Amino acid sequence: MRKRYGYYFSNVHIALMMRNFNLEQVSALASRFDIEGNVTDVSPFGSGHINDTYRVLTDGYNTDGYLLQRVNHHVFKNVKAVMENMQLVIRHLKEKYRQAGDQTVPVEKKVLTLIPTRENDPYLVDDAGNFWRMLILLADTRSYDIVETPQQAREGGRAFGQFQRLLSDLDVGNIHEVLPDFHHIGKRLDKLNHAVAADPVNRVAQASAELAAIKCRERRMHTILDLAADGILPIRITHNDTKFNNVLLDMHDKAQCVIDLDTVMPGYVAYDFGDAIRTIINRAAEDEADLSKITLNIPLFEAYVSGYFEEAHYFLTAEEVSSLIEGVLLLPYMQAVRFLTDFLEGDHYYKVHHADHNLQRTRAQLRLVEQLEVHEPELREIIDRVVRQYQK
Repeated sequence: MRKRYGYYFSNVHIALMMRNFNLEQVSALASRFDIEGNVTDVSPFGSGHINDTYRVLTDGYNTDGYLLQRVNHHVFKNVKAVMENMQLVIRHLKEKYRQAGDQTVPVEKKVLTLIPTRENDPYLVDDAGNFWRMLILLADTRSYDIVETPQQAREGGRAFGQFQRLLSDLDVGNIHEVLPDFHHIGKRLDKLNHAVAADPVNRVAQASAELAAIKCRERRMHTILDLAADGILPIRITHNDTKFNNVLLDMHDKAQCVIDLDTVMPGYVAYDFGDAIRTIINRAAEDEADLSKITLNIPLFEAYVSGYFEEAHYFLTAEEVSSLIEGVLLLPYMQAVRFLTDFLEGDHYYKVHHADHNLQRTRAQLRLVEQLEVHEPELREIIDRVVRQYQK
């Protein structure tokens, strides 16, 4: 199974950001939360690149266990804001599900549940200044790094569409921007241009073709920002990390819960849509060296679109629907800009396996953009056809 990556960090950055905790320390920290029973077992859990996560088992009633996470405050500078967003979103989602009245799946299995500390705080800060939170572990679920079937793609689209729909009536003014300018392509291009001007490790000459490819598309890639500036696109509460593995599916591959809420903040629906498509439509790996292997899996795109609009058609404006294809083109382009910036700066952000790895990733993402441009009419027609189903 190919692995696509969300974040990469160099070994130096990991050493600076993360510290090793022995299981005895973790057990003691877990006991400071309002869990049932006594801690009986603690073990590392998952493969996340940002936060440290541990599974905690107890001898209490909740036999499925808990997840204890250290929130990486080097990435998320304002953990208090992250947690306030998370609490507000969880509370709102649970209320919306309760109002819907369908208890086929309990609300607690559809939405993450935070466990407070024994002092009733939403998180704790240890003596070293690390931030910790506790969640109920959702048993009998699974996630995939790679979309394997149209059903999975459809369920991913339905999950993120429903997530956006249920939050569409929550006041976006109450949500903090925890990663400022995260999807602002203008700021990303500014950073790239600064790297080109400085050329700190003498690599600009190696990337002339890639820089030209980025430059010639620059005007169009501001489309979403331009529409937003003109007041055409409403700002929404968006997830901002719509990788497929941030959807938990049940054992029948039905969407159950959207997870990883750290990046929830104000944004535009096209960003979430585009990032999801970026991670499912490419038949090759994100860093594929053989560019001829980078082709589009159109059936997965169509399945995602179908699932997404099953939920999103209730609230999207016509202008937002039109902007989705711009997000599809923008997000791989933006990822190429980020990879190339790191290459020119000396590979200090993304973890690399060889000297030209970030350049290779840049080329792969630009090739994906090219393929999306070639097939843009077909992709637009799929979106339009699905939308027409809900306009009758």
